[in-house]
Amino acid sequence: MIVGKTEEAWLREGISKYLNRLRHYTRIDFIEIPELKNTKALSPDQQKEKEAAMIMPKLLPADQVILLDERGTELTSKQFAAFIDKKALNSVNNLVFVVGGPYGFDQSVYQRANDKISLSRMTFSHQMVRLFFTEQLYRAFTIIKGEPYHHE
Repeated sequence: MIVGKTEEAWLREGISKYLNRLRHYTRIDFIEIPELKNTKALSPDQQKEKEAAMIMPKLLPADQVILLDERGTELTSKQFAAFIDKKALNSVNNLVFVVGGPYGFDQSVYQRANDKISLSRMTFSHQMVRLFFTEQLYRAFTIIKGEPYHHE
């Protein structure tokens, strides 16, 4: 689940490429939460609160919610694959990864989350994170299946 639309065509193409590849391994839904309009009069906290009001109703009680967050745990690609594999072994049916808006998440979303992961200590645009994360998710499934996409 992501907040806002992916703006650049080349990013949409890359995301689509990895989503199509991922469908060979798992069911995957790419949910876009509409971007807030007229935010100039809103503080960052108010924006996060409004985004949370759109995110929270989409989450089911049984969902395992993982936030992509700069304060989350950093994992290698192999560790991320093991994280996903462990969730599957524990019969988690619905992992929901959430990419927030430019200011991060409201406290209510943090409270609902089961885990937080970080892609890097570096800061990336929310547009780029979508592509990077989709590729890493695909890479994780190829690692789990022992396929040659990931090289040591």
